[in-house]
Order: sequence, then structure tokens, then C-alpha cells
Amino acid sequence: MIEIERKFLVTSDAFKSESFSNKTIKQGYLSSVPERTVRVRTKGDEAYLTIKGASNETGLSRFEWEKEISINEAESLLMLCESGIIDKVRYEVKLGDHTFEIDEFFGANSGLILAEVELKFEEEEFQKPSWLGLEVTNDHRYYNAYLNLHPFTKWESR
Repeated sequence: MIEIERKFLVTSDAFKSESFSNKTIKQGYLSSVPERTVRVRTKGDEAYLTIKGASNETGLSRFEWEKEISINEAESLLMLCESGIIDKVRYEVKLGDHTFEIDEFFGANSGLILAEVELKFEEEEFQKPSWLGLEVTNDHRYYNAYLNLHPFTKWESR
């Protein structure tokens, strides 16, 4: 139940031709406080309720609990969420033993593209694709819960 991941900006759209999957995601937050975010997400024809705890001191690990729910339940819960809905397409790219999840954001977060890779342990090595840019793992501004309240298009310095 511990999620270990690293997060990066993406420097080009070359990942699109390398992806084996892409799905539209809509997500909202019932709670966006960093100590316990509660997220509702639709991903293609699937839906999930996810609870995440605060990140550890390295920013790489945090508690995560997720349960699949019906699309109807998710759509009802999305109506109860805090204002703002994250709208993005998630692409998946396999590289070596890892799968990168690349999110291309739309709407209020248009122009932002982030890649995440999940690890088995914090020091795990992984192959880096050519389109992987600056690491932003420890930058809270790139958490979806933050982007929901402070959209990327409204940032003064990017």
C-alpha cells in the first residue's frame, strides 16, 4: 500500500509514438489536503476511489489505497468534488522493466505534460527515455491535487 514514484516534465511528444495505451482521465478531489487526498477518477470505462497520505521526507513514497468503483458511482461522486476537474490523457510507454505513465493535461492545465515511473524501492535504477526532462518529484506544484486548485495556465512563472 506504499506508492514509490518519480515524476518528470516531458520535453517532446515523441512518447506518443512509443505508447502502447492511452486513456482519457477525468478526476476530482473530495479532499485535497496534502495529509490525506481523496480522489475520484474515471479512466476510460473504469473508475476508482483513491486515498493517498502525505509524502515522506524524500517525496518519493506515500500511502495509497485504491478501490475500483462503478462509472455511475464515480460520476455521482465527481459532482460532490471540490471545484475544478482534472482532464488529461494518459499514455503508457514500456521501457526496460518499467512502464512510464505520461499525462497530457487539457483545460485549465493545458500545456503541461508529466511522466511518472513507479519503483519497487526508492533507489531503484531505471532506463530514462530521451523525452524525459527535469525531475519534479519533490515539487508539490506538480501534484494533481495542487493542479486542481492552482491550474498550470495560471502560474506566473513556469
